[in-house]
Amino acid sequence: MEARATSKYVRITPRKVRRVVNLVRGKKVEEALFTLKYLPHKGARILEKVISSAQANAEHNHEMDKGKLHIVRAYVDQGPTLKRFRPRAMGRSSPILKRTSHITVVVEEGE
Repeated sequence: MEARATSKYVRITPRKVRRVVNLVRGKKVEEALFTLKYLPHKGARILEKVISSAQANAEHNHEMDKGKLHIVRAYVDQGPTLKRFRPRAMGRSSPILKRTSHITVVVEEGE
């Protein structure tokens, strides 16, 4: 049995969050949360909330033991991009792409 948690339309680029997700993929949930607590990245705070949510889903919805959970899958997909424009010299403009992410974490009970 597996439990999942998803956070959609998060205002951070997928590239920055993937850097953090790659650190915790395959680890035990408690170890992953401890690692994320001391990382100085914005993506670490967001991923910490998603992992905690997956842990709570496993505990309350599927009656899994919270101490035996480990992260089976964790991935980041690109969400819609917000397009903005910055005024430049001589009446021109250049685009600004504000990217969003969809973060998914799947946990499972194991040893």
